[in-house]
Amino acid sequence: MAYYEHVVIARQDISPQQAEALNDTLKALIEEHGGTVAKIEYWGLRNLAYRIKKNRKGHYSLMAIDAPAPAVKEMERQLGINEDVLRYLTVRVEELDLELSPVLARRDREGGREGRGDREGRPEREPRPERSYDDAAI
Repeated sequence: MAYYEHVVIARQDISPQQAEALNDTLKALIEEHGGTVAKIEYWGLRNLAYRIKKNRKGHYSLMAIDAPAPAVKEMERQLGINEDVLRYLTVRVEELDLELSPVLARRDREGGREGRGDREGRPEREPRPERSYDDAAI
């Protein structure tokens, strides 16, 4: 069997639970045809580089698949029929990468926008001096 990485972008209108359910149905389809899904990562609702079918955002998911080619063909056929799917891409790879993808690794490292850990070591700014508008040259 061959190894594949598969990315799916679903419409912004569906809920995260529906996006996860789409991943589960794809996993069941692959396993039904004799393959295995080694990893599923849900990346969340992300901005698109350009509008696709009037959508500015999409639910992204990444799957690492070990399956025969007919199973992948059937999965792509089902995705082409599904109205909730904006785009998908399947790439054949030499080996499966089971570590965290760079998208999720960066999110874990940063800890979200609330942490702002990059500002901890910086000194506080000094307040700007008050400027009198009487002194300003007009």
